Amino acid sequence: MQISYHGHSIVKMKTGNYTILIDPFITGNKLTDLEVENEKPDVILLTHGHNDHVGDTVAIAKACDALVIAPVELADYLGWQGVRTHGMNIGGACKFEFGTVKYTQAFHSSSYTTEDNEIIYTGMPAGILFMAEGKTIYHAGDTSLFGDMELIGKRHQIEVAFVPIGDNFTMGPQDAAYAVELLNPKLAVPIHFNTFPPIEQDPETFKSLVEGHDVKIMKVGEVLEL
Repeated sequence: MQISYHGHSIVKMKTGNYTILIDPFITGNKLTDLEVENEKPDVILLTHGHNDHVGDTVAIAKACDALVIAPVELADYLGWQGVRTHGMNIGGACKFEFGTVKYTQAFHSSSYTTEDNEIIYTGMPAGILFMAEGKTIYHAGDTSLFGDMELIGKRHQIEVAFVPIGDNFTMGPQDAAYAVELLNPKLAVPIHFNTFPPIEQDPETFKSLVEGHDVKIMKVGEVLEL
């Protein structure tokens, strides 16, 4: 499996002949190295409905007929935009040809703001467990620290955990470091920081706070081979 990080919360995974893209916020993302017209994933996974996570999902999915997997209310809304979707909910897992997707809880909010400034409710926010090739990848989405992260870590042997560290809207470095302790992954990667002024953080601070687990501060475009 190949995993790459592309700024903010964008994670790309390649397994077999499939490319999976998580939270493709490209337009307006000053940190990303991706271009909307170049992205042709087979699958898009969404953690929640905020614009900086849904991002360019509709444009990308329509261009290459990607399957969009999302919390069910968000999936319904995107389906109305002409996108092929599969709705899921917290605690549920589904096995696909490319791997298994399971949604976990996340403590945050979830809504999509239209160009007309209408706020659309998009269900519960979530984290994502992605399982393929005998490995489990955890993308926490946007979330605060919560105790049941320990259950997630006990129930799943997590290879890589992507955790937000930006503070203000999600966990900050201190809480994110404690989240790593609860999740017990082989490797932790910080995400959701430095995109906007309210979430500016030095990821080295997070790394210094994590004890007993490996941390990798991934550069934009950097690839992990698992």
